Amino acid sequence: MGILATQADERVKEVRITDETITVDLMDGRTISVPLVWYPRLFNAIPKQRENWEICGGGYGIHWEDIDEDLSTEGMLRGAPAPNFEMHP
Repeated sequence: MGILATQADERVKEVRITDETITVDLMDGRTISVPLVWYPRLFNAIPKQRENWEICGGGYGIHWEDIDEDLSTEGMLRGAPAPNFEMHP
């Protein structure tokens, strides 16, 4: 009896943003959820700006034109906050 292996597909399917998290559903069924505070431009944006996103980079990225922000699913899966983000103990 064989086991069917699902192929990883890290392309963006859907994006949801709350005041605390950004959640991205991937085409392969996985969901990534990270703290919104990791991305200061998004964190400081108004809801209308946060909602104005589009899929870019062949499906592997998200772009917010209003605030000039780009995120990749690769970076989110790695747990990489924005380059200028500083964690405080």
